Amino acid sequence: MKTVKLLPVSTLLASLLFAGAAGAQIATTSGGSNCGGTTTTTTTSTGTSSNSCSVAVDPGVQAASRNAGQPLAHVADNDNNNNAQLNAFFSDGLDRFQEVESVSGGPNNGLGPRFNFNQCAGCHVQPAVGGTGGPVNFQFTGIGNCSTTALSQATVSRETYIPGQTNFTPIPTPAQQGVVTCNSTNSVPFFITKNGPTREARFPFFFNSDGTVNKNMPNGGVEDLFTVSGRSDGPTSAGCDISQPPFSAANTANNIVFRIPTPVFGLGLLENVDDSTLLVNRQDNLNTSSSSGFGIAGIFNHNPNDNTISRLGWKAQNKSGQLFAGEAYNVEMGITNLIMQNERPTPDEDNEMIGGLGLPSACLNLSGNGYPEDANNPDASAVAPANTIQAAALDDVSAFANFMRFLAPPPPGGVVLSGKAVASSTISAGSQLFNSVGCGSCHNPSLGMTQMSSYTPTTSGVGSLSLAPVNAFSDLELHHMGTGLADNVQQGFAGGDEFRTSPLWGVGQRIFLLHDGRTTNLITAIQAHSSSGSEASTVVSNFNALTVTQQQEILDFVRSL
Repeated sequence: MKTVKLLPVSTLLASLLFAGAAGAQIATTSGGSNCGGTTTTTTTSTGTSSNSCSVAVDPGVQAASRNAGQPLAHVADNDNNNNAQLNAFFSDGLDRFQEVESVSGGPNNGLGPRFNFNQCAGCHVQPAVGGTGGPVNFQFTGIGNCSTTALSQATVSRETYIPGQTNFTPIPTPAQQGVVTCNSTNSVPFFITKNGPTREARFPFFFNSDGTVNKNMPNGGVEDLFTVSGRSDGPTSAGCDISQPPFSAANTANNIVFRIPTPVFGLGLLENVDDSTLLVNRQDNLNTSSSSGFGIAGIFNHNPNDNTISRLGWKAQNKSGQLFAGEAYNVEMGITNLIMQNERPTPDEDNEMIGGLGLPSACLNLSGNGYPEDANNPDASAVAPANTIQAAALDDVSAFANFMRFLAPPPPGGVVLSGKAVASSTISAGSQLFNSVGCGSCHNPSLGMTQMSSYTPTTSGVGSLSLAPVNAFSDLELHHMGTGLADNVQQGFAGGDEFRTSPLWGVGQRIFLLHDGRTTNLITAIQAHSSSGSEASTVVSNFNALTVTQQQEILDFVRSL
């Protein structure tokens, strides 16, 4: 439990967003005025006049604010005591989501011994706290070795969102807070770049002792990028001189895959959809796909403990926000908690079949406070005035879960293409085409309504967790995506080429696309859905058969989400 609260550290300045947007809008040929060339007038599917390009163009990351990162409306509304308490929990979780963690000797301890980053919001930052990786990758700028030529987190401007306020206020950087953010012995892996995607790495298979890949022994566990060795707040005794995983060797052996952070917007709605609603929606999808010839099936991943449908994460491997947060705190930051109570060795160290013996004993209890490093704090209520809201008594994982649970879906918005606003009629036409070609068979515009929530028992509908529409543009099902997207990692019922349908709400302001962030171009992402064994190949063929104007309408619509 972290008893000292830091000021939050969060989203980038608007100028950085524009840098990301520039990389996302890609056109190889120009035609209409929105493409930067001569104007050609054509008639759209809605009968309205529109500029036409000789190729469709991804409008790119939409830079105008859409007010993402806000709490649900009924959480932000302080008109009764229940809502005030929910807002307090949201604000407390938001603060902790942005705290910078130390190994020891700081206000928030427990980092490591291996980790991918030292702050939740550093990876979930675009377009607001709770999103995905931003235009500047803090893994590159803030965690690399401590050479004088390396950028640090202190060099990046930051702002913080304060609930109830529309302005963003500059706040101290980690360096100004006296928090260590770099290592003397780490090197930045080859796949982490200043303006590239925030990533975690996995080796699909274990290696043999001679360095060859053993495809009869699946791995798939996260290989954390950095270690605490060499940090001034790190191990003080010999024996914890641990090294980074062999990323370059894994790349040479074609045995490395990547994932980027999943946005957590609207998570409370996703976890509050009951199984019966999901199952009925799946049957509706199957009926539509069968009658339309889309060739789409889909199954659900299931929680192994109670066998109910899990729905969070790239492979729907997590059942709830609480589990999602506990796993991430332990796997991505090395912080033990009430969900994951033990330090996490590398997959090799934890595999007894290849002689793994776990972490060196010198790497245990580096914070000096025992385990779990994040726990609840019942003493907080003893010193507080009577009848006050005691969010501070929670453990961090519960606070993270509250923040994500009460975080509203990102609102849709207008689209600008090459400096010109796209007509609403064009976006509406794109919405219809999105469904008619089959995109909506997996990316369901709505998958149903939530069940009643004990958090919002007196409200319902949009802005509540109770009886609210879930317009996530996802069916939360697993689909075979073919050899082109397969990562050969199995999680629960999800096989090596199966992924959960990624919710598209907020994609208009997302920089890096697909599960591994391999592209910033929406067109490339669409085409990647088609490969041998992919359920989406027919849908992609339908998209390719459209006129350029119709393809553009779909792209404009998707970037409006």
